[in-house]
Amino acid sequence: MLAQALGQDSTQSAVVEKRDLLERLLARLAHEIRNPLSSLDIHVQLLDEDLAGLAQPLREKLTPRLEIIHGELHRLESMVDHFLRLAGPSALDLEPIEMLKTITHVCELLRPEAAAREIEILTHFPERLPPVLADPVRLTQALMNMVINAIQAVERNGKIELAATPTENNLSLIISDNGPGIPEEKLASIFDPYFTTKAEGSGLGLWIAQQIVTAHGGTLKAQNGPAGGAIFTIVLPLKPAQL
Repeated sequence: MLAQALGQDSTQSAVVEKRDLLERLLARLAHEIRNPLSSLDIHVQLLDEDLAGLAQPLREKLTPRLEIIHGELHRLESMVDHFLRLAGPSALDLEPIEMLKTITHVCELLRPEAAAREIEILTHFPERLPPVLADPVRLTQALMNMVINAIQAVERNGKIELAATPTENNLSLIISDNGPGIPEEKLASIFDPYFTTKAEGSGLGLWIAQQIVTAHGGTLKAQNGPAGGAIFTIVLPLKPAQL
């Protein structure tokens, strides 16, 4: 599973070497991210206190925005807590989740950034999707990475579409865009750490997304669309769950 997520070289020595590198990388990233998060959390608390002294109309306008910042900070803190466990992807906090809510949440969070670039985010889902047994924090992280990747690929004046199709055993989520697509010679490397075809990004987003999907027993594949753009397909296993 780890070899699958880390690339083509599946020899035991290569897997061990990459795993050790991953552990060191994640420890450093977690430390670097945790410091500014702590500072942000303190300043958000101070802003929350400052709101009490504002006029009610302005307070009512700003409070929902501050609540979003609060929520996203807490999600980031949870992601940092989980970050160190990416090297051991079997450790998941599983619970039945409603995929429609999760996908909608991700799209709503990223729509302002997409709109600023004149990019549409469109969704095509049935009225109800079956519950998926998953780690909500890490699955949200994977979906965020995928949509951010699409936004960066399109750059401006484009379209991103998300569609979901359940079968008896699996749930397929397709994220497509009308960007430039992936050069054919680079398709085999698209999920390698630090590999990127874009001016933006670190080259870790797709790799982390694949790690998370693989840890859930699923698959994440990339291909070019027949009319251009890139198509990413996430397939997650469906397991009996009661919501």
